[in-house]
Amino acid sequence: LKTLLTPRGAETRLGQALRQLIQQERDTPVSGIIVFTDGGQNAGVSPDAAIELAQEMKIPVFAVGIGSDEQPVNVAVSDLIVPARAYPGDRYTITGYLQAQGMPGKTVNVQVLSRPASNGAIVDKETEGEVLESREVTLGGDGEVLPVKFELIPEEAGRRTLRLRVEAPPDDSNPADNAREADIEIVDRKTRILLFADGPMRDYQYLRNMLYRDQNIELDVYLQSGQEGISQDADAILDDFPTTRQEMYLYDCVVAFDPNWQALSSQQIKLLEDWVSDQGGGLIVVAGPVHACQSISGWVHDQNMATVRNLYPVEFFGRLATIEGGLYAGKEAWPLDFTREGQEADFLWIADTATANREAWGSFPGVYSCCMVRGPKPGATVYAWFSDPRAVQSGNQPVYFAGQFYGSGNVFYLGSGEIWRLRMEDETYFDQFYTKLIRHVSQGRLLRGSTRGVLLTGQDRYLLGNTVEVRAQLSNLRLEPLEASSVQLQVFAPDGSTQTITLDSDPTRLGAFLGQFPALQEGTYRLELPVPESENERISRRIQVKTPDLERENPRRNDALLSSIASDTGGKYYIGMSSATAMHGSPPLAMQLKDRTSTAVLPIAPNPQEKEVWLRWIMYALFGFLCFEWLIRRLLRLA
Repeated sequence: LKTLLTPRGAETRLGQALRQLIQQERDTPVSGIIVFTDGGQNAGVSPDAAIELAQEMKIPVFAVGIGSDEQPVNVAVSDLIVPARAYPGDRYTITGYLQAQGMPGKTVNVQVLSRPASNGAIVDKETEGEVLESREVTLGGDGEVLPVKFELIPEEAGRRTLRLRVEAPPDDSNPADNAREADIEIVDRKTRILLFADGPMRDYQYLRNMLYRDQNIELDVYLQSGQEGISQDADAILDDFPTTRQEMYLYDCVVAFDPNWQALSSQQIKLLEDWVSDQGGGLIVVAGPVHACQSISGWVHDQNMATVRNLYPVEFFGRLATIEGGLYAGKEAWPLDFTREGQEADFLWIADTATANREAWGSFPGVYSCCMVRGPKPGATVYAWFSDPRAVQSGNQPVYFAGQFYGSGNVFYLGSGEIWRLRMEDETYFDQFYTKLIRHVSQGRLLRGSTRGVLLTGQDRYLLGNTVEVRAQLSNLRLEPLEASSVQLQVFAPDGSTQTITLDSDPTRLGAFLGQFPALQEGTYRLELPVPESENERISRRIQVKTPDLERENPRRNDALLSSIASDTGGKYYIGMSSATAMHGSPPLAMQLKDRTSTAVLPIAPNPQEKEVWLRWIMYALFGFLCFEWLIRRLLRLA
């Protein structure tokens, strides 16, 4: 029951839930539907549609209102966005989001504090850290999300915990949501990225130019079709793909634009796989028409390319498949159909907030082509589908965005190289997309806090009620994959409570351990994993959990809506559980439910055993008749 009642998602679809339940029970006698709710309705079909169907089916709805009908007075730090890395002396920006109720026009003081990242929990204000900057901020209307940006300059390398705190007025109803924390790694080395392509497709060109301009990135390129002496905007132009660990392990991320994998040696491919699985490398693979979509002699069907195909989070059509792969290309653009996971994945946001991100992607006309694949691999996450209905095969849309963990690394797949079209809507969309995506897939390298292992989560920020998937890649004292049946992960919730989660070994990969837990509290979770065979060494990770913006906009109980639903369907509205169970005043809820038991006469079904006996006797009779006929024919000399 606790699992069923766990809050999930970013919206409340009261009307849709009621309508769906009524449709499911339309052929059964129902005394009534009881709904416990605050009356929230911010997405989906209108409750009017559910009321009409309930009237038609003559099913009364009894609503029990929970929550308060008064607007709570509260100010909260609803989110905090901090870059994963920064560099000594280089300015970086953090953005906090304030959301208030009942405080329009009030002024509050917002502070940014910093302290060395550690495993210790916050005890009091003295341990929160030193104040770096503060600012007076005027709050907006009820539910309005107000961004507050601070520009900071780090002085020395090391991992820091940043805390955004709002000094709330005395009448604030929930002091627990007045602060949020996030970790940042201050490093004195640049991020190393390798762009790997057969030919210079447009995404490659725009991304190369963007990364080359970034002073915090060291960019190398390897263009397979490039001629000797070619000129490219890059820090280094490679003549071949890395062939040694020293060369390969320099990189944090490899972006592969439809490369010719068959041109690489088996040693180079094995080196790439080891870099991803063991070193936490981030790999972005972009499908294209030349190689990934070549269905006859390409690497997709090459038996020697099994390791490459293992890296991809999608499955390709086999050589003998009745449906062929290849590139589907239309004459008009089709938008990307984001899954729920895609909508909630902050590393795919091209705007600052979830609402602004939906609007930004909604304004994007879409892409024209997509590589046709069989579907996602088991364990992979699909973030978006290609929505052109003419590209549907076997009832499934083609995968456009998908990702998977691979050992301690991360692999992300794009169905075609058309993200450059985002620039036609807003030039910053393209930059934000690839910047966040590279940071996401490289988290195994960027956040590696120990030589013995790395702790990974699917995202940095989750919505309340989401399931947090955790993956650990661990080594023993000899830096070989750790052999153990399980390890223990400690989860520190925002309220200070602690729970221990068991991460079971991944049977498909030595040294990998998997587990999950539900995010049931808003705020900052701290994950800590004691490294086996070590002297109190721990690897840690922080994630942020927030309530969806739509759920914050109007938290009051909607008595008018609930009363309307109940009265229009012949039910009754109760305010609170005490009202629904009280034996005085109005009849309690249990007495309102009428007995609609019905009796149906069904024909007696035949007994299977009796049926078998009858069939056996019929067979015996038929056999006897045939024997008798044969005997008569012999006696009369007819046979």
